[in-house]
Amino acid sequence: MGCGRVGARIATILAKNGHDVTIIDVEGEAFRRLPPTFAGRTVIGTGIDEAVLRSAGIDEADAFIAVSGKDNRNIMATQLVALLFEVDERICRITDPVREETYRRMGMTTVCPTTTVSAVIIDKVIDLDGSVPTRLAATLADAS
Repeated sequence: MGCGRVGARIATILAKNGHDVTIIDVEGEAFRRLPPTFAGRTVIGTGIDEAVLRSAGIDEADAFIAVSGKDNRNIMATQLVALLFEVDERICRITDPVREETYRRMGMTTVCPTTTVSAVIIDKVIDLDGSVPTRLAATLADAS
């Protein structure tokens, strides 16, 4: 669910690797991000609508990935899929680190780009001996 840059990339890669992919988005224009060779299906609608999910084939799905630009929509769709359909794998993108941690603790499989990117950047700037460059240390102290 969600055909932004992330959703289009995931759908394209999965389809190229032989997976049967259906992507849902509320805007038909979003599907322009998919390459002309995209072998999957597209469905216009919201992933929090049971009829839209059924038309997308959720009854036969092995995985559901919610990566729309709206945390609430991603959370609601993932919970709906968990409650009403027996989908083996459900992954939900939540950009707010506090909310992501809360839902992860509740058992939801979550991905938080905010914490992931922050961790990668911090890992790159911390010296091998574990010290932080002085100017960065001051900036990090101001942020906390």
